[in-house]
Amino acid sequence: MTDQTTTPNRFPAGTFAPAPSPAPLTAMLAAQTRMELTLLLRNGEQLLLTMFIPITLLIGLSILPIDTGSGDTPAARATTFVPAILAVAIMSTAFTGQAIAVGFDRRYGALKRLGATPIPRWGIIAGKSSAVAIVVALQAVIIGGIGAAFGWRPSVGGLALGAVVIVLGTVAFAALGLLLGGTMKAEVVLALGNLIWFVLLGVSSLVVFDEHVPAAVHWAARCTPSGALTESLTQALAGSVDLFGIGVLAAWAVVGGALAVRWFRFE
Repeated sequence: MTDQTTTPNRFPAGTFAPAPSPAPLTAMLAAQTRMELTLLLRNGEQLLLTMFIPITLLIGLSILPIDTGSGDTPAARATTFVPAILAVAIMSTAFTGQAIAVGFDRRYGALKRLGATPIPRWGIIAGKSSAVAIVVALQAVIIGGIGAAFGWRPSVGGLALGAVVIVLGTVAFAALGLLLGGTMKAEVVLALGNLIWFVLLGVSSLVVFDEHVPAAVHWAARCTPSGALTESLTQALAGSVDLFGIGVLAAWAVVGGALAVRWFRFE
């Protein structure tokens, strides 16, 4: 009988020893962003809210024979309404769509399973926010292209300033959407998300048609995230900087992000 203790080892030590470890953080963030982007683009209701409604509003306000007080030509109207419609698109994608998607992900247990993976809580939020930012960039290109077709002609500097405001607005509304979707039941999020969207839309109109509202109401509207985003975008695309609006957006982004990270629940 052969003594097993004297049999030589044919393989180097550690050849078959597993070495489990999580993927690098950058790889986890990239995978999370890719998954969230795929889910956003596959959802028909999300596309209706994020693409069809803003585009329809812009085309209708620019060409329909209605008196908006914003000029008589499509070019003049597009100049007025492109920033406002961009703000509507950001609110739809980053806030309402994000909140509803997160709420139902929690209800069906998808986020609970993500919570068991090595990706940190802030990584999940960052992945969702990155996917939203990509969709917002597509919206900006499409809406800007439609505005240009109607005669909207912003300067290069205005476009650069507008891009900065769009990024800041997207961060602010994404944080607020994650806060709503990550703390309440899906049915409540569905109702509140749509209701708040209509309220924010109404507040934005107070900023666009400011000559028809009292000064106090106008400034109160500018303190809201939608009012601040609309005014900041309008001024940015015209080549000026709205420091007050940017400060308001930054404050909403910081507060909303901190509360979302603190209170976000996976189930």
